[in-house]
Amino acid sequence: MNFSFPPFSPSPMESFITTIIPLGFIVVFGIIIFSLIKGISQWSYNNKQPLLAVEALVVGKRTKIRDHHAHDGDFHHHTVTLYYTTFEVESGDRMEFQIKERDFGMMAEGDRGRLTFQGTRFVSFDRNDRLRGKT
Repeated sequence: MNFSFPPFSPSPMESFITTIIPLGFIVVFGIIIFSLIKGISQWSYNNKQPLLAVEALVVGKRTKIRDHHAHDGDFHHHTVTLYYTTFEVESGDRMEFQIKERDFGMMAEGDRGRLTFQGTRFVSFDRNDRLRGKT
């Protein structure tokens, strides 16, 4: 008895699908791995930097809003707000840091104080009220 099947030739659509689906998984997996490596390397870089404290002026504030939508039978909408502040140090250089909402709300453009940071990581900003005309 011969149990062999006649030669099977996949259709062009089957060939396309069997090629695209694995490539899609590889691309998504690659993006996830790249993001993890980038985040870990930035964290490691910041940890190796000295903790610096300098006099600085708040020269700008901005927010970035990210929208996330999901459709799994129900509609879900989620937003994330990122907060950024730009500081100018005594040398005239400007640095922008992503900061927490609480810190963002406590700062105003024109505030002077002591900026503490480590690499690209914002640590704190202690406002000097004396320089804003308060005692």
